[in-house]
Amino acid sequence: MAKKHLMVKLVQIASLLFVLLGCLMLFVYSPYYSKLVVKALNTFVPVEVNELAAESQKMASLSENDTLEPGSELWIARQAYLKVMETELKKGSESDLSTIQARYKILQISIINEQEEQEKDEPAKSSIPLLDVTSSSESQAESTQAVRELLELNNSENKAAMEKYTEFLLKHEIVEPIKEEINLQTLEDVQQIQDQGITPSNVQKMKPYAIVVLGGGLTLDKDSKTIVVNNYTKLRLEKTLEIEKKYQLPIVLSGVEAPYMQAWLKERGVDAKLLEDRSMNTCENTRFSSLLLQKKGGAPTVILVTDEYHMPRTRRLFALNGIETIPVEAPMPTQLTNWRPSAKNYDHSRRANYEMLASIRDVFLGSSDCREIP
Repeated sequence: MAKKHLMVKLVQIASLLFVLLGCLMLFVYSPYYSKLVVKALNTFVPVEVNELAAESQKMASLSENDTLEPGSELWIARQAYLKVMETELKKGSESDLSTIQARYKILQISIINEQEEQEKDEPAKSSIPLLDVTSSSESQAESTQAVRELLELNNSENKAAMEKYTEFLLKHEIVEPIKEEINLQTLEDVQQIQDQGITPSNVQKMKPYAIVVLGGGLTLDKDSKTIVVNNYTKLRLEKTLEIEKKYQLPIVLSGVEAPYMQAWLKERGVDAKLLEDRSMNTCENTRFSSLLLQKKGGAPTVILVTDEYHMPRTRRLFALNGIETIPVEAPMPTQLTNWRPSAKNYDHSRRANYEMLASIRDVFLGSSDCREIP
């Protein structure tokens, strides 16, 4: 009798577990499971910026162009700007950085306008090749010395220009209405990207300097031979086109997919010049992209484009590398149903599960398959 009673209990427990498992599976196939996981990730995954790592991005002088001619007026102006920014940062005068950046933009425009005026005034010079070519070793030595002096900021001509531009960056008066207009426009742009309750005191911190797009994978084209971006990556690039059209920021493409992403954008009239094509996972995406931004002058804040499941973990890893992120979520290839269970919902749930487990691993164990350098 006791054995029979025990068997009844076991059957009841097994039945209850079966029902609970069925309910769980039904929940996983519903549109609510993945939403719950995303909410939990956004709540519990920390995204506070590592202040020590942030020092490497504080220069905030990101430039996607390496085409400034060494020794040119614009090149010297940039050297002066970098020197002034470095000095102010060492003093701890972060409040003056936005003013210096505004002066630098005015300086660039004035130099370009002055060069254009000079080109208009100067008549075109005709060159006679036979008279321009010199073959003597003495003339070649003079040419080499001239190039060396051109790149030396301490020679008399370059030093004078450097001092003039440094004084401009430190003392040029900016009309207050213009300065206020710049700050208000920056605040408005950030709020349009995402409503985060930004106040004027942290506008400079939240101003984005670049758009960082993470690759989502590659696939074969219809001919089964040509490699192209897959749907995950394509949707992220489509979202990037929307942002670039509005904000016109430098674009960083991250992942081994980067060259294919660049080609996709170029076909649509957008030239992404900053490629990080060595990373093989999310940890390397963030680390190598941060190094690239650092080498290009620094970007304390970037707009980050990836899907909503990938976003919390990626934001945390960028924060550990000293970069604040403004999230812009790209859609998934499949859409959630309104309420009924479906295989499309399961695609989202599976993605959510992967990111949940990966986030737990990263927070408590770290990512073991993340290289230090590209």
